[in-house]
This record gives sequence, structure tokens and C-alpha cells, in this order.
Amino acid sequence: MPTFADRLLHFLTNFPLPTALPDQVEAVSPYRQAVPHALLTQFAQRYYADNQPRVALLGINPGRLGNGRTGVAFTDPVALTACGIANSLPQQREPSSQFVHLMMEAMGGPVAFYQRFYIGSLYPLVLLRHGRNYNYYDSPALTSALDSDIRISLQRQVSELGLVREVAVCLGRRNGQYLQRFNQELQLFDHIHVLDHPRYIMQYRRRELPEHIARYQEVLQNSLQLSA
Repeated sequence: MPTFADRLLHFLTNFPLPTALPDQVEAVSPYRQAVPHALLTQFAQRYYADNQPRVALLGINPGRLGNGRTGVAFTDPVALTACGIANSLPQQREPSSQFVHLMMEAMGGPVAFYQRFYIGSLYPLVLLRHGRNYNYYDSPALTSALDSDIRISLQRQVSELGLVREVAVCLGRRNGQYLQRFNQELQLFDHIHVLDHPRYIMQYRRRELPEHIARYQEVLQNSLQLSA
């Protein structure tokens, strides 16, 4: 029987690139590139090689310096090394990855965390505009163009990966507005917790970092209770 790792790799590597996007935006699949694909495969086989149902943490869409390089959601090359996956990528930090992995350590480290949780995104491909990160909701035309693909992404993640249906955690307030709307239509999760996005916390609320990590811990522990 395919493991969670097998199903995740299949979903990500086979997720289709859009034919064209408005506003000079391009979509990039790191999972079809040799280095990110190899690193993601090692990571998945290390942390997801079972059939344990997991609570989903869903971000917006991957960034170019974290997931875009490593293939692993909210994980920059430094964090990937700390997870036991050696790599020769530039050892640069990415703010969202820093927060997520600090939070993860507070919850017992990556092994304990990934046994119970899965981190992904509403839209799984990197979006760039003029070489810089772009969010699926940054322009109405782009949001409209990706509407169907985001629906497919959410449906496939829930149905194919083996995610807990009772609850999910959304990263980002604006992202949460879209996920709540999609969820009303698709009926994927019974309840959705919405948290401040890691990048927002690191950029605007860094002085309150311990409080935000504690809030994440509280919500994630509550999610485990709902899914029990």
C-alpha cells in the first residue's frame, strides 16, 4: 500500500503547470527539478513513510527561497539540514521557515511534529512576478485564473494524502478567507483554525515571537483533540 510519502510525492510531482497566467506571473514546480525533487523524496521517506492520518497546516503558495529550493514546505536549506537532510544549497534563512521550525522544536522536534501534522499550501506551485514571490490572491485576475486549480489542489490533498477531515489549520488571515470560502463549497473540513502567517509574524511581530509560538501550540494541540 502506498505510504503518505508516496502519495505526497505523486501529488506534487504530477500537479499540472498552468498554461498561462495574467499580470506577468509565472508558476514554477520545484518538484520537477532534480535537486528539490531529490531532497523532497529524502524528506518524505524520512518523515512521512507511514499511513498515519495527519492534521493539515495550509499556507498560501510556496516561496522561491524555502520550498522553491528544497521542495519541502516552509523549509529553507538551513532548516532542512537541521531535519537531517544534508544539502549543498546556499545556507540562507527564509523568515517563514525560521518561525515554523522554531515552533516545531517547541512541539518536540520534527519527528514528533510530522507524525501528527502535514504542512502544505492551498496552491502547491511557486508563483513569481518579475522574479519575486507572488501570492495567488495578489491580483483579482490571478485569483480568478487559479480558482479551479486551487479547488483541485485542496480536493486532491484531502482525498489522496489521507488528511484528517475534522479540522485543518490555515496559515494567514487573508488566506483563511479564501480557504473558508472554498471549504463551504467543497465541504472538506469540519472546522478551520486560522492563524497569523509565519512571514507576517517574523516581519511585523517578531518581538511577540514567544506569544505566537505559544498560540500555534495551543491551536495545534486543540486540533489533535478534535481529530482524536
